[in-house]
Amino acid sequence: MAWGIAHPMAKQLDYHTIREIFARFQAADPAPRGELEHVNAFTLLVAVALSAQATDAGVNKATRALFAVADTPARMLDLGEDGLIEHIRTIGLYRNKARNVISLSRILVEDFGGEVPNSRAALQSLPGVGRKTANVVLNMWWHFPAQAVDTHIFRVGNRSGIAVGRDVNAVERAIEDNVPTDFQQHAHHWLILHGRYHCKARKPLCGTCLIRDLCLYEEKNL
Repeated sequence: MAWGIAHPMAKQLDYHTIREIFARFQAADPAPRGELEHVNAFTLLVAVALSAQATDAGVNKATRALFAVADTPARMLDLGEDGLIEHIRTIGLYRNKARNVISLSRILVEDFGGEVPNSRAALQSLPGVGRKTANVVLNMWWHFPAQAVDTHIFRVGNRSGIAVGRDVNAVERAIEDNVPTDFQQHAHHWLILHGRYHCKARKPLCGTCLIRDLCLYEEKNL
């Protein structure tokens, strides 16, 4: 399924099936965690911003040394753009990302007292921070049930029928509307991890999938 467009025949699963799916996810992994390494809200924000079009593993490799010397907006400004580039050179689009991280660090120091704000609008006002990044930070740091839809969630949502939508905003709304409230907090992590390790784009591991009997995907690889 192409990123950005849902299959025209995709169907939305019913409440009871979705509840059973998330009950299985919960039983298999009661407290799923994001894979980006961080030590506070600022380093989480930076890590997520750096992860666009990059792997979590690649970002973690670059940020371990970075966060040892620049774990606050003020310290990031002290490091400077050139110093930051030296740490993140292995990450795609590193020059533009470095520029954004330095800019957002300056704004956090000047306008937010050096603290990361916890409203979606305030987060999205920062350079390089879109809705998905804001939702990840709100969910992982402040435990707000925001749904950060990436390529994995878009694919799993539409393939399975858990959350059907023609674009990421529609899938985000579908998760909020259809996933039972008691599963909302961890919903996006369960879906990301399922898409990353099981419901892969080209060769989904349907034969060992714990929801294969409930999923609506017609091209199951059994």
